[in-house]
Amino acid sequence: MSIIALLAIGFSLGAVLLLMLAKQCQQPLSDGIADSLAGFMLLLGLAIIQGVHLGVVTQLFDGFHTRGYALVLYSIAPSFYFYSRQILQANINYRPLDYCHAIPLLLGLLLPYRLAVPGAFVVGCGYLLWLALNVYQLRAQRQRFHLELLALAVLFVIAIAVLLLVFIKPLLTEQTFVVGYSVLISFAMFTAMLTLLRFPTIVNDISEAVQASYIESTLKNVDKAALLAKLNQLMIIDQLYRLETLNLAMLAEQLAITPHQLSELINTECQQGFSKYIRQHRINEAMRLLILEPNASVLAIGLSVGFNTQSNFYAAFKELVGMTPGQYRKNQRQTG
Repeated sequence: MSIIALLAIGFSLGAVLLLMLAKQCQQPLSDGIADSLAGFMLLLGLAIIQGVHLGVVTQLFDGFHTRGYALVLYSIAPSFYFYSRQILQANINYRPLDYCHAIPLLLGLLLPYRLAVPGAFVVGCGYLLWLALNVYQLRAQRQRFHLELLALAVLFVIAIAVLLLVFIKPLLTEQTFVVGYSVLISFAMFTAMLTLLRFPTIVNDISEAVQASYIESTLKNVDKAALLAKLNQLMIIDQLYRLETLNLAMLAEQLAITPHQLSELINTECQQGFSKYIRQHRINEAMRLLILEPNASVLAIGLSVGFNTQSNFYAAFKELVGMTPGQYRKNQRQTG
């Protein structure tokens, strides 16, 4: 059992490091300072918890029965709230009431240790309900996120398993509890990393869906059929998606509408966000070229359809087709 815990803890610590590096390399300036700090604190908190568990499993040190461990537990849920808030409530600015999310840290300081640890998980349950409510509000967009929502459902199951583990904690030895908690944290991080690898743009896509669901309709007095026809012409005939710098504002200008109107049009009529809509057109053309131009390199095809790097092309292709461009070309040759 100790070996399983050590493997789980080792994976978690490595995953934290990789996620921190990936965030810095991919989007170092895209998030606000508060959101970036919350993400950093969330990952750091998980790393500290697993570090404490490492001490218990190896019996090298005891950080488990300390006030510091309780404080870190109480920091996880608020950090997660602030990190995910801008994704799930993109249109809502920070309010004075948000300072109330510091209250859990006070509980970690004031409650006796025997109450502080289970109390932290009760607080986490409250934030879990908040997350469930916000995801439920996206139910109209669920057909766009089948597999993504499945991954989220797995995380919910893990969270419930953690709560059950805390509930039966009096029946378990301390070592068994730590091992179980370590494995569940590791499994949650594995699910999160697998989701990010399979859907590298999931955060952006969900954010777009959230914004679209909050926006009051801007297409009430617009001929949507004519706009869709013009949009199809720009994308299929003129192939504007080949422009590496194409963005929402540029395409909206071509249609003589506002970016909000274009965003709503694509979300409601195409059932996907702008980013995924453009990726879909680029990948469709790439699939065609991979077959029609067998001597062209995969990288050249990816750049020709609008992707700026090979990694972005491969990630989008794998997301939408389920395999790499090279595998797709090989399969088509074999079946052809």
